[in-house]
Amino acid sequence: MNAPLSFLDRPNSYIGRSVPRPNAKRLLNGQGRYVTDIVLPRMLHAAFTRSPHAHARIVSIDVSAARQMPGVRLVATGEDFARICKPWVGTLDHFKGMKSPPQWPLPIDKVVWSGQAMVAIVADTRAMAEDATEAVQVEYEELPAVVDIDAARSTGSPVITPEFGDNVCFRGVLDTGGVDDAFASACHIIEEEFRFARHTAVTLEPRAIVADYDPNEPRLTVHHATQTPYQFQDLYSRHYGIAEASVRVVAPDIGGSFGMKLHVYHEDMAVVGLSMMLGRPVKYVADRIESFVSDIHARDHRVRARMAIDAMGTILAIDVDDVTGIGAFSAYPRTSAIEGNQVIRLIGAPYRLKNYRAGLQVVFQNKVQMSQYRAVGHPIACTVTERLVDLAANKAGLDAFEVRARNLIRDDAYPCESPTGYRFEALSHEVCLAKLRTMMDYDSLRSEQRELRNRGIHRGIGIATFVEISNPSPAFYGVGGARISSQDGAIVSITPSGDVRCLISVTEQGQGTETVIGQIVAEHLGVDRDRVKVITGDTEVTPHGGATWACRGAGIGGETALQAANKLKANVLSVASAILQDHAGKLDIRNGWIVDASTEQQRIELAEIARLAYFRSDTLPPGTQAQLSVAHHYAPQGYPFAFTNGIQGCHVELDAETGFVRILKHWVVEDCGRIINPLLVDEQVRGGVVQGLGAAFFEECVYSETGQLTNGSLADYLVPMAFEMPDIEIGHVETPTLDTQLGAKGCGEAGTAAASAAALNAVNDAMAPFGATISQLPMTPARVLKALGHI
Repeated sequence: MNAPLSFLDRPNSYIGRSVPRPNAKRLLNGQGRYVTDIVLPRMLHAAFTRSPHAHARIVSIDVSAARQMPGVRLVATGEDFARICKPWVGTLDHFKGMKSPPQWPLPIDKVVWSGQAMVAIVADTRAMAEDATEAVQVEYEELPAVVDIDAARSTGSPVITPEFGDNVCFRGVLDTGGVDDAFASACHIIEEEFRFARHTAVTLEPRAIVADYDPNEPRLTVHHATQTPYQFQDLYSRHYGIAEASVRVVAPDIGGSFGMKLHVYHEDMAVVGLSMMLGRPVKYVADRIESFVSDIHARDHRVRARMAIDAMGTILAIDVDDVTGIGAFSAYPRTSAIEGNQVIRLIGAPYRLKNYRAGLQVVFQNKVQMSQYRAVGHPIACTVTERLVDLAANKAGLDAFEVRARNLIRDDAYPCESPTGYRFEALSHEVCLAKLRTMMDYDSLRSEQRELRNRGIHRGIGIATFVEISNPSPAFYGVGGARISSQDGAIVSITPSGDVRCLISVTEQGQGTETVIGQIVAEHLGVDRDRVKVITGDTEVTPHGGATWACRGAGIGGETALQAANKLKANVLSVASAILQDHAGKLDIRNGWIVDASTEQQRIELAEIARLAYFRSDTLPPGTQAQLSVAHHYAPQGYPFAFTNGIQGCHVELDAETGFVRILKHWVVEDCGRIINPLLVDEQVRGGVVQGLGAAFFEECVYSETGQLTNGSLADYLVPMAFEMPDIEIGHVETPTLDTQLGAKGCGEAGTAAASAAALNAVNDAMAPFGATISQLPMTPARVLKALGHI
């Protein structure tokens, strides 16, 4: 064939598969003669008709006109999917009393948020599919929308799922006892109400999926922009009744996720079903408008909190009430209660505190589903805690650093347990506090602040300590019955040329997972990093594991790779000792050579060991079996979580006439345990800070009273831009976990955890001369002006 046929390239063609003859054509070669039959592109594209209503009963759906549109291959409704897909329910067993209605890929009888996908169109091109969506005729009976969290819980409010009797998904209570007595004896009581706006991930790459069901085998292959390929292999298998071994999920390097791509989305499940109905590959990519009304949202909380302190500023008790709205369903399989649960369990975490009470209500609304997003619950817990601490400092006449120094858990007090039940192995609050003060040159900043205020320039300084959850054990999801793995697996092998391949279950979303895993394997095996190839994200190839979320990539995945590399090294040295007639304990591997461990004299190259093992095993000493591949799995078995900690500082300047806040500089001191790659750690922290500052100043999903998202595009939804971000200075403290040989804990959420809190304290500090305060995020210019009394 003389002319190149670009459409034969994947993913638009599937050459060699048995297909109906109408899909095959004969092509002319360069001389005008017919050559072999080839298969024309078989990829089809999905688009969805979406509900214009936040809450409505589906009276009828007429798809007859859509089926006649050019290029349309299939039109499917909720009833079509209900015949082949088992519904899912987003609850966890250890959240007692939690409830959520069953979900199908598309709704059957009613829609429960504006933008919900309700009819699927499959056509030859995306444009054809989108055109056909406009031909779908739906008759709705509009129902009252439940939007506000207080209205959702009020007597007489419409109930989204009538059989539940109310709109409360989950209630949680923590109570150590002694709280009322502590407040009764307090010298000062600080109270505040906090509001946190919904926002969403806005990843560089939107959600994308290609599902390819081959009925001849039968076999399902899904190319999926997800963090967790094994989770979805299990879900597709169970909900569509396909043997797990016949489901392959490929999760290539994806352009950002931040937790958003952990969850089951109705469109993604629908695409799998559409491919099964057609026996052809189906592709769907959410455009940016669709992302705003289908990607999970996060952080929608209203928190009322009190803190009791004595005359010296010592914290005596905290009392919290948190209400969070999650949409009409709890997300699956990780649920929408995790965020609220972590909020009430992390409040007060850095401090010596005995008396604590918290109530949580997770509420259904007619909005987009809400669930886990980077630093799940941490920014809310940190902001509530740290704002109360600053207010306590004001009451007690203490400086922000001094009040924290008096109350932080001492560095020599570990191990210890928080009043909410979290067990801390070893943290470093005191060291981090001192280091931040030095980095900021805090005393000079305060002196400059006083001088500038005399000139009418209002700057503010805020700090915020934090504790971050990482390296979760089965106590996180497994205990609740979710089939979400807490372990990871790695297969490390030496190729015949002496190179190294590591197939591992953690995944890559741009945070440097593969770089770090390659470093660990290279260092512990004794080879150059350039000779290590890391392969991730394919259930057909990589071993089963939890993948990447909750900062577990280095702490659990890295430890898995380390232990596998050590096992392989022992195997190599065993073979080398047989060849060299020397004790394995006297040998080592350095730079790809087996060397004398004491003198580092080179004895035999690793590549030569591989050549002999693979091609001349007959020359090895009798009884020698060269095992140059190792499969290894690792799961945390010590502490349920490997907590990290740190502290952040923020410096801002307030324009009191316009309400605009300029962020001048931001500092972070973090302790993520053993640092493997300093550059990656620094940039992970910086990226997290930017997301935290986005929540503090810019990002908000705004809904109307009727449940319509009013700013669902990048023309209206503000994200932080480079011009608006300050220099971010990073400092480190290293307190390795002793639960692992590697000692790494994780760093991906540290920046996000406390950035909003530090910014809120800084803005309030700048507003202090005006006697004004603010406690709602984001701190938009309009809200700042309102707090100042200007509007």
